[in-house]
Amino acid sequence: MRRQVKFLMIGVIAAGLAIAGEAASLRPAQAEPLTTNAAHAYIIDFQTGAVLFDKMASERLHPASMSKLMTIYMLFDALKRGDVKLTDTFHVTEKAWSTQGSKMFVEINSEIPVEDLIRGIIIQSGNDACVVVAEGLAGSEEAFADRMNKKAKEIGLTDSNFTNASGLPDPNHLMTAKDLATLAQRLVVDFPEYYPYFSEHEFVWHGIKQGNRNPLLYRTGSGVDGLKTGHTEEAGFGLTASAVRDGRRVIMVVHGLTGMQERADEAGGLLDWAFREYGNFTIATPGTVLGEAEVWMGAEKTVPLTVESDLLVTLPRSERQKIVAKAVYQGPISAPIAKGQEVGELVIDIPGMPQAKAKLVAAKDVGELSFGGRIAAALQHFAFGSN
Repeated sequence: MRRQVKFLMIGVIAAGLAIAGEAASLRPAQAEPLTTNAAHAYIIDFQTGAVLFDKMASERLHPASMSKLMTIYMLFDALKRGDVKLTDTFHVTEKAWSTQGSKMFVEINSEIPVEDLIRGIIIQSGNDACVVVAEGLAGSEEAFADRMNKKAKEIGLTDSNFTNASGLPDPNHLMTAKDLATLAQRLVVDFPEYYPYFSEHEFVWHGIKQGNRNPLLYRTGSGVDGLKTGHTEEAGFGLTASAVRDGRRVIMVVHGLTGMQERADEAGGLLDWAFREYGNFTIATPGTVLGEAEVWMGAEKTVPLTVESDLLVTLPRSERQKIVAKAVYQGPISAPIAKGQEVGELVIDIPGMPQAKAKLVAAKDVGELSFGGRIAAALQHFAFGSN
């Protein structure tokens, strides 16, 4: 029985991690409290996925023109697959030409290059341009909406439903702030060659110059390089934005604000808070021994443990030295053990944040005992309860 318990026990080893050369300990996080006038808000770290702020982010909302990000995703996806080229043209039907709301001002029966339509949607927020793209890719806006919904599920938008390409009001056209953030991440990751369109400030079409409606593109030091605003009377004012400062990217979604100025001020303040209060820190690197695990029938009694790859976590800056880590493994671990073999899990308790986890691997090879050594070890185990 004792041998069985020993094999099934969970070994726990305190890992003496350090950040910036100082020892880790545990105290409550002290990130500055945050409030916002937005009805919905969601902020995440792009690299680690850590959620920095969540206000009603899983509640369905009317995304207005922020849902144009999905239309753009569909167009970028078609470009990447080679189904269309930037120089291809799409025909402007009467339906597209007559679509109301914000406009690129397409001309009926004209042929518009795909690249101009991209700018017409991203910069000018043209509802008419969205319909041109929908009809050009799928034959009709209804068929395009079906494709949008299928693709949305494929890329991880778990609570979105699209009924049109533009975000014009429809009771069944819905997203969540969390889905908008996921979509923003996918645009950055999946289409690095096309993402720079989001940072362009203005576009002239049909003799009409329009500026990008993202207010933070014009704010010095914001680091914002995209993505999209949205507004309807019912939805209020919203913004999905991405910003990079000192090599770190943050994604933010706000929704349900009362005006353009409030949207700019709230969004800018939220991003400043995210960069000021949180940072990314590497707390474990391959080759650094974090602990030792017992070995069964091995040429050595223990095997050193390390991580498979760098472990990067998002932490409140004021608490970055105050974490606790433990190595968890099923032990003893049977020899032979190969260097790099997965043997357990490193669990990091972060004040005020969800646990972080990483694979633990053997830092070196550990061979088996010889036949005689295994017999001696087995006898010792049964006689004294140790290996």
